[in-house]
Amino acid sequence: MDTGISTSTLIFAFGLTLFAGLSTGIGAAIAFFAKKTNTKLLAISLGFSAGVMIYVSMIEIFQKARISLVQELGEQYGYYYTVAAFFAGVLLTAIIDKLVPSGSNPHEQRSLIDIENVQHSVKNKQALYRMGVFSAMAIAIHNFPEGLATFFSAIENPALGLSVAVAIAIHNVPEGLAVSIPVYYSTENRKKAFFLSFLSGLAEPVGAVIGYFLLLPFFNGITFGVTFAMVAGIMVFISLDELLPTAEKYGEHHLAIYGLISGMAVMGLSLLLFV
Repeated sequence: MDTGISTSTLIFAFGLTLFAGLSTGIGAAIAFFAKKTNTKLLAISLGFSAGVMIYVSMIEIFQKARISLVQELGEQYGYYYTVAAFFAGVLLTAIIDKLVPSGSNPHEQRSLIDIENVQHSVKNKQALYRMGVFSAMAIAIHNFPEGLATFFSAIENPALGLSVAVAIAIHNVPEGLAVSIPVYYSTENRKKAFFLSFLSGLAEPVGAVIGYFLLLPFFNGITFGVTFAMVAGIMVFISLDELLPTAEKYGEHHLAIYGLISGMAVMGLSLLLFV
């Protein structure tokens, strides 16, 4: 399959997507081996991830999509298509989020204390185990578009892809907690809990593989622009719907905002290095 993209770039893009997805295993490791989770650091980190993703989406990815579509379709229609594709990405992620029941939706965040004490509120171990399995399935569904975002960002610009991958990896950590805690308390099996948490992150490289086979064969200025604009929409929705609310759940409002601004500043400075 000749896509005009080098093999090394494709391997790098797949590798970043795999790294981002499997970071759910970090959350599982924290749950098992940390005496106490540093919720303030987690809140700042999640806010930082949101800042990186929002800034890079609106300043870099959206603009690259617009330039590509304007070159193909002209100034007016190119801009129209960019805006439409951006909100199509938002809508796609919102629909996926809506289809997952709130009880098993990892985006419907519970506080860390609630998660760690869940064994006291759910007497039936079978029900608790089912909660963990449903959480793993829900996370897998949500991770699919994130895999697309990481993969296509890395294809366009390796440095951009690395920034996106790190941001998504950070926000996958609490998702790993959401899977591993209920499974561990219901089975007392660390390996099973870790495996399910780890497995849920595989949806991201699966998303990259599907994107490779379905989209790359038709890659041109228009498909690139539309895909990139949708990726921007996906990342903005994830940041506003998941990362910032979760950061405030785990910490304080101002810590989340300080992390957000720091993420934007670091992303802005890193992009200036490539001007």
